[in-house]
Amino acid sequence: MHVSFSPRDEAFRDEVRAFFASEFPSELRQKIDRGIPLERDDYIGYQKLLHARGWFAADWPVEYGGTGWTPVQKYIYASEMAAAEAPDVVAFGVKMVGPVIYTFGSDEQKKRFLPDILESNVWWCQGYSEPGAGSDLASLKTRADLDGDAYVLNGTKTWTTLAQYADWIFVLARTNTDVARRQEGISFLLVDMQTPGITVRPIITLDGEHEVNEVHFEDVRVPVGNLVGEEGKGWTYGKVLLQHERTNLAGVGRSKARLRKLRNRCTEPVHGGQPLASDRNFMRRLAATEVELKALEFTELRTLAAVAAGKAPGPESSILKIKGTEVSQAIDALTMDAAGYYALPFVPGQYVDGFDESQFIGDGKEALTSLHYFNNRKASIYGGSNEIQKNIVAKHVLGL
Repeated sequence: MHVSFSPRDEAFRDEVRAFFASEFPSELRQKIDRGIPLERDDYIGYQKLLHARGWFAADWPVEYGGTGWTPVQKYIYASEMAAAEAPDVVAFGVKMVGPVIYTFGSDEQKKRFLPDILESNVWWCQGYSEPGAGSDLASLKTRADLDGDAYVLNGTKTWTTLAQYADWIFVLARTNTDVARRQEGISFLLVDMQTPGITVRPIITLDGEHEVNEVHFEDVRVPVGNLVGEEGKGWTYGKVLLQHERTNLAGVGRSKARLRKLRNRCTEPVHGGQPLASDRNFMRRLAATEVELKALEFTELRTLAAVAAGKAPGPESSILKIKGTEVSQAIDALTMDAAGYYALPFVPGQYVDGFDESQFIGDGKEALTSLHYFNNRKASIYGGSNEIQKNIVAKHVLGL
């Protein structure tokens, strides 16, 4: 596959690069540089800035407010955003439920929900995984029983990322148990998080962060008008969403930026010692990871080109998810090795003006390396575990 930038693409690249260099909010830059987690208002302000530029919904059709970018432009945009170490947009609205609504939703739902997603007026979260149904999502137990003009929702969703910020949640729930296959009888519902009967309980991760939650529904009444598409077809809609999510999990731009940073660091002496570039074994592993990433990059470009031609992402999204998370975790391991002793974990403290450096061993932010390493072990599990993705590839690509 040959990829070259046209003069138009090069001009677009320069425009994006200049935007992140001069218009990216300085207060967000300071937080990112100091390792301070971004909060709800940080993300919303950043996304509104992208929307004002017309860059927020990169993958949406133009008629719904999308950019109309070519696959190469999307690639350039993601690469420049990553190179600038700017945060990704929060995916649940614009990259997950938004495409489901504009593809399968009613005209009323499109008018009601899409503008607020585009303008980041509403924060969405994802209600898929349950305590007993993760990668085997078809075994979900959350029920939605029809009662007049509403569904009565009961059950529990877990690992719900950033639900503490959410205004709405999209939920897969079982509306019929008399089915031949587990994948049948599941419906896709849009639920207002302020509805009585919803309880959000925090789950604190290994790095001390409140990133995920457990969301409990007890007799939550959801208007029938919040059912997306047909009752019982939620599995079909949910698969489309997951294919988009898994494609996004490739993270090529982020991995390229991290590897560039790591390679540059390898040329510098550490505390008077030899630079890592003199360690042939380390550099061999670094080069092997770069090769894997280059192969992943071209696979993503082929997938983007197919999507631009009107083809929905299929098993390619599983391949991207597998390799993307494997490459990301390989970079984590290399970065841990590069940090060495200084990556030893610490007891997470409170974020006030950045980290209390008295908690660190050695060079301060190096200790964040270990926290990122441990937290990112989940990458090969969420979005459908890599083992499940391999089964999908075996079935749909290899015919096994």
